[in-house]
Amino acid sequence: MSLDIRLVVLDMAGTTVADDGLVEQAFHAAAGRLGVEAGSPEHARMLEHVRATMGESKISVFRHLFGEEEKARTANAAFEAAYHGLVEAGHCAALPGAAEAIAELRGQGRKVVLTTGFSRSTQDRILTALGWESIADLTLCPAEAGRGRPYPDLALTALLRTATDSVRQVAVAGDTGYDMLTGTRAGAAVVAGVLTGAHREERLRADGATHVLASVAELPALLAG
Repeated sequence: MSLDIRLVVLDMAGTTVADDGLVEQAFHAAAGRLGVEAGSPEHARMLEHVRATMGESKISVFRHLFGEEEKARTANAAFEAAYHGLVEAGHCAALPGAAEAIAELRGQGRKVVLTTGFSRSTQDRILTALGWESIADLTLCPAEAGRGRPYPDLALTALLRTATDSVRQVAVAGDTGYDMLTGTRAGAAVVAGVLTGAHREERLRADGATHVLASVAELPALLAG
């Protein structure tokens, strides 16, 4: 069965943008702001949850970890400040072949939307640091879609905002199980996991990947074939 993919929804950190431990470094700052000592059992438990839920909206992660809204917002603010500092210090780079893949996908006549679990402020800092302000047709963060991953909202908002006709014309690609759940719940025809980020092939397939690729650089050929 041939595919008619008109819209490609791509994750950022771990899929098109190198993470290199930045999320965990920023989490350490957030946990410390709330008095969670590095190396403690509580810190280890929280870090395990952060790793398991890579791709989820960060404020949602902190709500789960700290329970109270005020604490969650304090942690999220500390996380964002730390992450912004890392980006501004130059610790932000595109994954090899990512920019070229995005250009090739658009050259094939497909629309490309970049999505994230970060806030709009953090997303914009990454895009600016990479010079990617105009690389995609649209960029979306959870606050602009309703709910973040693993819900289908980001992919479905991308479909609506790009006037794509059908969910069967959508491909979703990401490096986490939550990206795969977003794609499958949205009804995407292609849900591609990439092995450049947080989760391995077993997790990606368990959460619904239709394909597993070494990197996003392989996606244009997959969709063209």
